[in-house]
Amino acid sequence: MSINNEILNCIHERRSTRRFTDKQISSEQLDAIFDAAIWAPSGGNSQSWLFTAIQKKEVLLHLNELVREGFQHWIPDDDYPGKLAIKEHSQKEGYNFYREAPTLIIASNRPNYENAMADCAMALQNIFLAAQSLGLGSCYNNQLHWLRADPSVRAYLLELGIPKEHTICSSAVIGFIGAESTAPIRKEGTIHIIR
Repeated sequence: MSINNEILNCIHERRSTRRFTDKQISSEQLDAIFDAAIWAPSGGNSQSWLFTAIQKKEVLLHLNELVREGFQHWIPDDDYPGKLAIKEHSQKEGYNFYREAPTLIIASNRPNYENAMADCAMALQNIFLAAQSLGLGSCYNNQLHWLRADPSVRAYLLELGIPKEHTICSSAVIGFIGAESTAPIRKEGTIHIIR
């Protein structure tokens, strides 16, 4: 890469973190991460998303139990390997969908809005880059999206303040890095330029 700047370096250095320390992120760090999220673009500038942070350990553990139970009767709607692996992992003792990160951020949006998922994904990318710039680890998380229609999971998320009118688009886990991840090799043939 011939151009070198702070943002491009942040993009290249960020990795998905799958092991975190117990240390909670600061309120200032969380505020900065949320600020990055709400400055993401959204279709028609709708800004119809909601970002919910959970940092209370008891709440995270209870949600984890509901997710684990939900996966016991969940049937994947396609053969995406990640879904099949999660279903299998959820059977094991010690399964933790949020990777024991101290902060879980849930991105929800209006289900009848065509750009709901795209808007939340762009905001999550901002979250990941902000976390990286603050020396924090992060990882994209699909489990709550896959279980968005599970009655027990959905009822608990409603209790936590996520509106029943919203669908769960995705989530992010954030915290201090417990183990570094290596950079995967970039695949060839994924760029096509017409000049």
